[in-house]
Amino acid sequence: MSTRTKEEIQEIWTATNTPHTKSNRPPRLTKKEKKLIGVGKDEGRATLKYARISSRKIKIVADLIKGKNAIEAMNLLKFTPKAGSSILAKLLKSAMSNAENNNNLSTDKLVVAEVYANQGPTMKRLMPKAQGRGARIRKRTSHVTVVLREAK
Repeated sequence: MSTRTKEEIQEIWTATNTPHTKSNRPPRLTKKEKKLIGVGKDEGRATLKYARISSRKIKIVADLIKGKNAIEAMNLLKFTPKAGSSILAKLLKSAMSNAENNNNLSTDKLVVAEVYANQGPTMKRLMPKAQGRGARIRKRTSHVTVVLREAK
């Protein structure tokens, strides 16, 4: 593995707008290289994987808080009577803490930039039915991510 200097990495990062000659993809940076440049230092991120709730239910509540101020979104989630609101409230609180402690961002200026819930693995169970048959029950899971950025 070749080690690149900070200037080389910065050049690569600025050249990401120019596509690769064959695949039209920008060059990929490693985690270490992203850290050297400072990618992701302007945001607070929190991810919950394998949440035992379907992504459809989470998306209903996620659409309510997109683009809102973080504190306003927290108050909104507190009084929303939906299944996903408590999960998103915990995740939002974690993202706020990550932004404050890891990246020294002010929690007053944070805005919910992205919230998305992707489908996780589905656990399949059988429920006994009449005449020896069985019906399949799908217990869905989801992966939820909240990204906070400072308001401009």
